[in-house]
Amino acid sequence: MADSRPIGVFDSGLGGLTVVKALRSTLPHESIVYFGDTARVPYGNKSKELVSEFSMEIVDFLIKYDVKMIVVACNTVSAQVLDELHEHSTVPVIGVIHAGAEEAVKATNNNHIGIIGTMATISSKAYEKALSNLDKKIQTSSQACPLLVPLAEEGWLEGDVAETVVQHYVKPLNANGIDTLILGCTHYPLLKDVISRQVNKGTTLIDSADAVAGAVKKRLSAAGQMNDASAKSLLTCFITDIPLHFERVGQRFLGAPMDHVQTVHDI
Repeated sequence: MADSRPIGVFDSGLGGLTVVKALRSTLPHESIVYFGDTARVPYGNKSKELVSEFSMEIVDFLIKYDVKMIVVACNTVSAQVLDELHEHSTVPVIGVIHAGAEEAVKATNNNHIGIIGTMATISSKAYEKALSNLDKKIQTSSQACPLLVPLAEEGWLEGDVAETVVQHYVKPLNANGIDTLILGCTHYPLLKDVISRQVNKGTTLIDSADAVAGAVKKRLSAAGQMNDASAKSLLTCFITDIPLHFERVGQRFLGAPMDHVQTVHDI
């Protein structure tokens, strides 16, 4: 039996649309309900208690739309409160961190994995913990990259500024001899071309968006919850505020125009 219920995805803002883009590519017949908490972004500078409160509100909101699974596209939420969401939710919850870590462990040859992310994600050491749980032999080098999110949102994806900033961040990782690099933020796939030019030759980039899309497909297939292959998919987006340049930024992350967008003020 096909399961036509949608997949729920949420993030603190619009960056999680890169995960939606990956899901639509990997699972083209699945409908998606996306929630971007644009009124309260960013989550990275908020307390764990507040992040937990916001996340549970959004999970409850998505469950009202009869989702069959929830994907936490936000690295901060995945790092800080994923276990709480597992207990709270009545449907399976998947975070980006474990999926990215699994792909990185498969990809590395020298067991030295690099991680780039926001200050909050890097400070949490969530990727390091996930990698260690998968393989104790893994060595890690991490780097917070606070300027990459504004570069992605402003569309500075090529050129001297992007090349210089990325080079500055990945230089110490290159020197440490990593052979695999996790892009630990939903904004970073937009800068993948620049990053690939600045890392050492032969370094494998792990896109957490692609990794979590693969994990969702595997989970749905194992549970017999895939939608019918002839079904037409629908993307519905909810946001809590309309930020400046919303359509331009959203389309950049999604790779397509944003349709069926609704603003909600009370969740």
